[in-house]
Amino acid sequence: MAKAKKPITRRAFVGNAAVSAGLLGITAAANVGTNMFRSLLDHYLGGRPSTVEHVEGSENWDTAYYDAQYRGRTQATAAANEIVDEILGEGAVLLKNNGALPLAAGTEVSLLGRYAADPIYGGAGSGTVDPNACVNMHDGIAAAGLNINETAFGWINDNYSNYPKAEITMDDPSTATYYIGEIPFSAYSGEAQASISGTTALVVIGRGGGEGGDLSRDLLGDLNSGVSKNFTANDETANYVEGQHELELTVEEKSVIAAAKANCDKTIVIVNASTPMELGPLMSGEYEADAILCVGSLGATGSTAVGKLLTGEYNPSGRTTDIWPADFTADPTFGNFGGKHYTDVSGFYEKNYNNVASEGTAYFVEYKEGVYMGYRYYETAAAEAEAGNYAGFDYDSAVVFPFGYGLSYTTFAQTLDSVEASGDTVTVTATVTNAGSVEGKDVVEVYYSAPYTKGGIEKPAVVLAGFAKTSALAAGASETIKIEFPVRQMASWSSEKGAYVLDGGDYVISLRTDSHTVVDQKTVSVTEKTFDTDEVTGTKLQNQFADLTEYMEKNCKGEMLSRSDFKGTFPKPAEDKDSADCGITIAEYNWKDHEDSAATMPTTGASNGLSLIDMRGKDYDDEAWDTLLDQLSVDEMTGMLNDCAYNTGAVESISKPETSEPDGPAGFTSLTGPTGNCAYCSEFIMAQTWNVELMERMGEMVGQEALASGYNGWYAPAFNTHRSPFAGRNFEYYSEDPLLGGKIGSAVVSGAATNGCYAMIKHFALNDQESYRVQHVMTWATEQACREIYLRQFEIPVKEATCEIKYISDEQGTISTKKMNACTAAMSSFNFVGTEWSGGRKSLCTNVLRDEWGFRGCVITDFNLYGYMDKNAALAGGTDLQLTYSAMTPAFEGTNTATVVSQLRESMHHALYTIANSNAMQGMAPGSKVNYGIAPWQMGVWGGSAALVALAGFFGYRAYKARRALNEQKAAGTDAPAEAEAKDEAPVE
Repeated sequence: MAKAKKPITRRAFVGNAAVSAGLLGITAAANVGTNMFRSLLDHYLGGRPSTVEHVEGSENWDTAYYDAQYRGRTQATAAANEIVDEILGEGAVLLKNNGALPLAAGTEVSLLGRYAADPIYGGAGSGTVDPNACVNMHDGIAAAGLNINETAFGWINDNYSNYPKAEITMDDPSTATYYIGEIPFSAYSGEAQASISGTTALVVIGRGGGEGGDLSRDLLGDLNSGVSKNFTANDETANYVEGQHELELTVEEKSVIAAAKANCDKTIVIVNASTPMELGPLMSGEYEADAILCVGSLGATGSTAVGKLLTGEYNPSGRTTDIWPADFTADPTFGNFGGKHYTDVSGFYEKNYNNVASEGTAYFVEYKEGVYMGYRYYETAAAEAEAGNYAGFDYDSAVVFPFGYGLSYTTFAQTLDSVEASGDTVTVTATVTNAGSVEGKDVVEVYYSAPYTKGGIEKPAVVLAGFAKTSALAAGASETIKIEFPVRQMASWSSEKGAYVLDGGDYVISLRTDSHTVVDQKTVSVTEKTFDTDEVTGTKLQNQFADLTEYMEKNCKGEMLSRSDFKGTFPKPAEDKDSADCGITIAEYNWKDHEDSAATMPTTGASNGLSLIDMRGKDYDDEAWDTLLDQLSVDEMTGMLNDCAYNTGAVESISKPETSEPDGPAGFTSLTGPTGNCAYCSEFIMAQTWNVELMERMGEMVGQEALASGYNGWYAPAFNTHRSPFAGRNFEYYSEDPLLGGKIGSAVVSGAATNGCYAMIKHFALNDQESYRVQHVMTWATEQACREIYLRQFEIPVKEATCEIKYISDEQGTISTKKMNACTAAMSSFNFVGTEWSGGRKSLCTNVLRDEWGFRGCVITDFNLYGYMDKNAALAGGTDLQLTYSAMTPAFEGTNTATVVSQLRESMHHALYTIANSNAMQGMAPGSKVNYGIAPWQMGVWGGSAALVALAGFFGYRAYKARRALNEQKAAGTDAPAEAEAKDEAPVE
């Protein structure tokens, strides 16, 4: 007898229907979600393949505007790795040498210290470096022919991970740690300890850095504060003492150095850090080292250069880019770094776009030292002390290594041949002779000392005026160097006049081996002059930061460092304040309050037949731009401008292609994972080369990597200032001196642009610390300090970086060339300048950057996930592109108003000018159009969606059959009994 068929339950129908509906929901969500994050997926998984459709007759025109010298990323990276070795070879600074270096090949060396096995290659955040793609310290030194004590190194390599080291977690002090992580020598195994006897010790001292956090100025205070759940007591913290900071030697480091001195033939300290440290104890006394070599952050192949420097294959020629004081706590910036709290501010931008709660309050930092920052303070203090005006200050006690200092394996003699001030230019000639026995390079440093009147405009006693690096000079060879600089460069900003003022009198022009050591000097006399227009654009100058100056004069009275009374005006540590007492108003931006009643609605959506390639080589103000911009729709403008995280999207109406712009200061690296591109050594080391020509070659190499990898822009270089050695991102900034940093960085920008890569100089401006950067930190400084120091590093590349571009200039396909400014892109910063977010401050991003300096191009935000980085404020202030994903953040407001549409149009003009003159146009002739295929990830989404829909159909069909069976059972009176309905049965047919 046949078995009776089991009755169908309602659960079978409901279960199958639910599964089908769920699968359809997942499919819909996946397609909507991937479409929302299309730019993100394109960036990391590969974008849409593209083809260029040429106008008939232009197919054979030469559209290779740039010469791609490498076949693919792998070849380009290999070539770039070679230049990293060269940069570190020239950028490492020999700080001390009593004859211990160089070492003979075959010397047995003991690599000591945890950073010997765990070196600093880069920094956290945008400067992230993949250590697996780098030559480690051991291999780099071994490759130079030194014999490494493997017993000691092997033990360190096996055990360093047991000792936690500092970790900067981006914008999250609750998880940051500040451990040094050094292994005390007493913890080494007996075998490892014994193995170092009779060897040469290479003690590696390391300090890292990173985005979103600064170094600790008070280790014990930070430990006891309980702010970080990860920075807790351990054996290292038990040795902390009151007032100890992260940049001085620890008990553990001293134990390793002491052991090396007691057991090794020589003790050489390698400083693997990209910020100054307190190294006074290594100069004399119990922990005196025989030699000290600063190698910064190593990058991909810097370790090979370290080996060559130790053995003399490379002769050190680097110079310090910051002053190295003996006691950082005695520096005028020490008590006014990091930030204090406006206690009466609440409810201020309480919501962020990433759903992370904002404190809704505000912080501040005050640059009370004014223009007396870094060597400008110490050299001026020395001059005032010598004049009897600064009792108690002793330069030799206060400074370990001056700015511009560095030793060599040979000896150089410099002579100051002539100094002439003729017309608008000062010309200095000097002769450098290699008086030693080995080949080497030297640096010529020229400084000026302006006449100072007590109570007048503040003026440092010594300021770098110009520099040059010699060629490699053989023993006995000489080279004559000519350095020119504008007379105007010696003028000082006067807020009273809203102009630069050159006081009349005698100016001392000195040739120095560093900021303190004078070789010779001569005097030139100049007449008083006021410079009230920009020397490049002719724009009338005026105060753009009067609110900052007014704040400083009101709220820092008696604490703004003045040369007239250094002791009496030395800055006191900052304290919390009420904003109301400070006389400032802190309010959120409302775009409606800034509508222009006179604005007229621009033309949009016109069919004028132009493509972006047609604009290549045209001036920014060429009338054809208006014709092109008329073609844009509002949706196209908002769609592109509001979704620019590491890319810009295609714009169909003008055949604008998609572009790619990776981070960061260490080359095309990524904090989200390896890219396969070169990791360069730190900007700190780049600047220590003092070699403009080498850095232009480095920029050219970045441009070649861009061509080989399909990149168009680059979120770098970074031009902020080493105001404090505790700043977390000093490794990705050049120097404390704006002239040195500006010239070095300008060369990189020029080099990159030569190969079509637009460098987005950052972070504009006064972003000289990481603390509270996304918590509404308001930066205050006098306009004089802003203009003479913190803006100057940006001004130099804007005005001086140049490149030559090719473009097709007629209907016959003729190739023409044009010299243009190479700096066509910039990035604004997270911080506020005064009470305005930097990216929305018009006086900064428009009045100074564009109108005064003549910048032509686009400005992008830093990563925008924060409510205070108002997108309409950005448009109004002069910031064009939003570094964000549109799916994660709100749209622009007021896009139906003439004011906002006009602002969108102008921002598109800025961005399109940059892109038209870049390698994004490679392969395109005038009139060309770009056609796009389907991105690989999109194919995967569609394929997965088809599978899910098919599966949903299968379960839907089962649900349909179950429903039909239920209806039949009901009609036949054979419904499943209630007890069967209650059972948890799987759906059945």
